[in-house]
Amino acid sequence: MKTWERNIRKVVPYVPGEQPKGEKLIKLNTNENPYPPAPGVRQALLEMDFESLRKYPDPAARALVDCLAEYYGVGADQVFVGVGSDDVLATAFLTFFNSEKPVLFPDVTYSFYKVWAELFGIPYETPALDKAFLIRPEDYFRENGGVIFPNPNAPTGLFLDLSQVEEIVRHNPDGIVIVDEAYIDFGGESARKLLDRYENLLVVQTFSKSRSLAGMRIGFAMGSPRLIQAMNDVKYSYNSYTMNLPSLALGTEAVKDEAYFRETLEKIVHTREKAKKRFQELGFTFPDSMANFIFASHERIPAAELFSALQRERIFVRYFDAPRLSNYLRITIGREEEMEALFAFLEDQVSGWKP
Repeated sequence: MKTWERNIRKVVPYVPGEQPKGEKLIKLNTNENPYPPAPGVRQALLEMDFESLRKYPDPAARALVDCLAEYYGVGADQVFVGVGSDDVLATAFLTFFNSEKPVLFPDVTYSFYKVWAELFGIPYETPALDKAFLIRPEDYFRENGGVIFPNPNAPTGLFLDLSQVEEIVRHNPDGIVIVDEAYIDFGGESARKLLDRYENLLVVQTFSKSRSLAGMRIGFAMGSPRLIQAMNDVKYSYNSYTMNLPSLALGTEAVKDEAYFRETLEKIVHTREKAKKRFQELGFTFPDSMANFIFASHERIPAAELFSALQRERIFVRYFDAPRLSNYLRITIGREEEMEALFAFLEDQVSGWKP
């Protein structure tokens, strides 16, 4: 090893879902919204001032922050925005998880948490989900350097009732509790209702799923003014211009169209509930997802074999070759016609499968 190589930071990186190329495929592997963004987003893109791109964007992202604050009924000083919820969460890790005590997050959860903890040198422990993949609130009623968990959880899709979320926050008055709500719009009650009661609570959401803007990379957090100010201090210490001009403009328009937002959510939830019945009829079992995906395992066919067969058919789903997860497929809810094509293929596979 060369001398300079010894100083390179070595980490095991997060592995994002595959982005397959081509037109004749069905992409159900990265939980994107199958429907386009709100009509106002398209219009804002067409009307965007090309000349303005030569200038830096507003470092405070004021237009988007104010829009989100009004929509969610919080103060502008309670909103932080970033380049996707990953950027927001990474900033939160840097800002709040600086104790020598371990940060707590579930053993089966969003795998980026472990990556950030190891990248930033943060000690962590991972309380195990129970046999039904449920978070046990009591596992977080102990000394720690902070708590983070998704709700609904990923990749299971299971939702923790708001009263149980509050139990976790209430038992951790000396640390920051982060609730990652990337999928909250598809089902469940947001922890933002608890913000007035708990100064140490941070709620993180994204435009990538329910608002159809994964390609624009917009995430945000809501919390007490003290938490948001601390995150902004860290942000301005390494990258003051995190949000680009198109993201600020298009994100603001996406929030304004409530009717389209609700219509799209209803379509996805309707398709999800239909899909649950179809999966059951084919011999699949799965946690009762409240997200825009289903985490399914077949009673006879190994998940790895199904995953490979689907790939050959140009149907892409997510497979995790990891303990407790290796016999499950995470399948994003697509359009009705995409799901019909998926089920037609699965019916053929199930009826013709031989061990």
